[in-house]
Amino acid sequence: MPGIWETNMNFSQWSRTLVKTIAVVLALALPTALAISSADARVGGGLSSGSRGSRTFSAPPSTTTAPGSTSQFNRTYSQPGAGMNTAAPARGGLFGRGGGFLGGLAAGFLGAGLLGMLFGGGLFGGLGGLSSILGLIIQIVLVVFVVRLAMSWWQRRNAPQAAYAGADTGPGPQKSYRSGLGGGLGSGLGGGFGFGANNAPLEIKPDDYEAFERLLGDVQAAWSNEDVAKLHTLATPEMVSYFERDLAENRARNAVNKVTNVKLLQGDLAEAWREGETEYATVALRFALTDKTVDRNTGALVAGSEQPGEVTEVWTFARRPGSAWELSAIQQTN
Repeated sequence: MPGIWETNMNFSQWSRTLVKTIAVVLALALPTALAISSADARVGGGLSSGSRGSRTFSAPPSTTTAPGSTSQFNRTYSQPGAGMNTAAPARGGLFGRGGGFLGGLAAGFLGAGLLGMLFGGGLFGGLGGLSSILGLIIQIVLVVFVVRLAMSWWQRRNAPQAAYAGADTGPGPQKSYRSGLGGGLGSGLGGGFGFGANNAPLEIKPDDYEAFERLLGDVQAAWSNEDVAKLHTLATPEMVSYFERDLAENRARNAVNKVTNVKLLQGDLAEAWREGETEYATVALRFALTDKTVDRNTGALVAGSEQPGEVTEVWTFARRPGSAWELSAIQQTN
């Protein structure tokens, strides 16, 4: 009965196309899913949030405390535009904006592979040997590899050397010290960040370093106590809006995040500058903390651990004349 055979073949082909479509979607979503699942519950949710004035879309210089790169902002009110210290256009290279050899090759390879998988040809459709389950798995692995490679180059392109070279100060040799919360001039942040480590146009004084260290502990404490009123005195309205959103999500899950035993271990200044009347200071912080999420009613541990851990983040502080420093941004390190 040709009609039945034809119907079954069409259904089988449609089923394979559907399975391959789902597989491609899952493969492309995997990096994002992993990033979300690994996010921490501490203040900021392990995300990069906030604004750094005109340097929001520029990578802060690396430091001894945070020698790698920083993540781009997941949440920010800032928009690229005139006056922003944005990335310089890429010139050629592997995945350069101007085309680049591997840029065009990867784009054609990825596009052809995805279309081939969706319409039955496979990533190497002309070879006709990857229609089996094993072949599909190999195709997914290759697609994920290419996508992640492209994402990595994209991040580097958006955090180019021009952003560092254009900064008012280069990373330069930096001293690193160890300190704890509440330490004095010699053992506190005043020593922890290293005076003169960066010859920034804006002079950061001992009192400023002590304020940064104090804010590290105060922000974490206010977050743990869900004290939004206190957070408004410690952070910019933008950052508080993110904190309120995260706290609301915790309440919806009937959970509360507790961050305790916060202690600064090491820190240094990345850059400091002025924009009009507003002063900014970006610092790298490596600190110890106990980060756990408990059930709001029973106190049972939901996530995290009773054991202390270490975190390295890049915090940006801002202040206007006559005002105290406020937390303006938190960035994760790579």
